[in-house]
Amino acid sequence: MTILKKYRLTVIGFLVGAVGGYLYYYFVGCSTGTCPITSNPWRMTLYGSLLGMLLFDMFRKEPQKSKDDINSNK
Repeated sequence: MTILKKYRLTVIGFLVGAVGGYLYYYFVGCSTGTCPITSNPWRMTLYGSLLGMLLFDMFRKEPQKSKDDINSNK
């Protein structure tokens, strides 16, 4: 359960990106089938989930280091 708490924003980003990727395929997509990513719903969903995961992961805060941790690395 602590892993889910730690990566909560990453998982949410994955899900939001997957939905966004599929919606992009459905409404915009590629009608000719020559576009390598947007012509396939599975690829576009995976691509969207990856982008969503990376985007939401940018807002995750890292734990603060104390002065003792910083001084012990010297």
